[in-house]
Amino acid sequence: MTKQDYYEILGVDKSADKRDIKKAYRKLALKFHPDKNPSKDAEEKFKEISEAYAVLSDDQKRQMYDQYGHAGIDQQYSSEDIFRGADFGDIFRGMGFDINDIFSEFFGGRRGYSPRQRAYRGADLRYDIQISLEDAYHGLEQNIRVPRTEICDACHGTGAKPGTKPKQCSTCHGTGQMKQTRRTAFGMFTQVAPCSTCQGTGEIIEKKCPTCYGRKTVKVTRSIKLKIPKGVDDGSQLRLHEEGESGPGGTGDLYIVIHVKKHRKYNRHGLDLHIKKEITFPEAALGAKRQIQTIDGSTEQLKIPEGTQHGDIVKIKRKGMPSLRGSGYGDLYVELLVKTPTKLNRKSKKLFMELQEELS
Repeated sequence: MTKQDYYEILGVDKSADKRDIKKAYRKLALKFHPDKNPSKDAEEKFKEISEAYAVLSDDQKRQMYDQYGHAGIDQQYSSEDIFRGADFGDIFRGMGFDINDIFSEFFGGRRGYSPRQRAYRGADLRYDIQISLEDAYHGLEQNIRVPRTEICDACHGTGAKPGTKPKQCSTCHGTGQMKQTRRTAFGMFTQVAPCSTCQGTGEIIEKKCPTCYGRKTVKVTRSIKLKIPKGVDDGSQLRLHEEGESGPGGTGDLYIVIHVKKHRKYNRHGLDLHIKKEITFPEAALGAKRQIQTIDGSTEQLKIPEGTQHGDIVKIKRKGMPSLRGSGYGDLYVELLVKTPTKLNRKSKKLFMELQEELS
């Protein structure tokens, strides 16, 4: 199958400079990145445009491609070597994904890139917290304790005993991988595998750090100040930047998942609150004014209209939950439940009978 021209893949002229090539690749990569576009076709397209960028952004590879085409590249470089040395990092920085993680999947885990070349970002963490509806109304500040992995302070992430440092692996010369090329009936076959001497790290630690025992990271529990804004709902998530696990390529984020406990009086629907209130027959018939406590702790006067029926709802404005975006409050809806008396004395029965005759 004939490969498509690299310049056509990126949609640039042969005279395009590195800046234009990078700009074109970034636009296409955002469109076809597997995290953004999960289709199989998008994954293949992403690999195709990344290969084109890896060649055209490298002066030596580009010169060979311009002179000999795909044949020159294929003879000189393996599929993995094409990507070696290409600068993808700043294109995707701050966008939540690591280009090296994607290439790892393309080439079967660690085959194409050694751990020394990949700078893994630390893992994101999740912390679940339960709060009351009142906490959700007022907002909440408290300290939480989160266990996480951090770069070892003693060796600063080298894994070596303080005062020493790792040595380059003499077997793989620091690449973390070994390449074997064999000639077969079908042509040259190149196999790349992690170096067995250094287990793919590219380095040998002769004296391990006594704190992390050469692991480069340690488990610690940190106290983190958490500020929950008012108006959060059940299932809301807060993202604390760089409060997750640490890694050579940076620190992950901490995601706080908020669970709001069910309230014994109030039911929440969005920003609105709903409550039930019992009233007497006379209050329903004649109307009345009752005091009702609201979620903010204050007392509000509830006006019961004359002739209220069982199940009627009265709205109290702006006594619901605050908006998370700070744009006002919801309302409080009070469902009126007319309570039927179960025990009547002689006088009460007489009054009800007179009322019944009056209304008949």
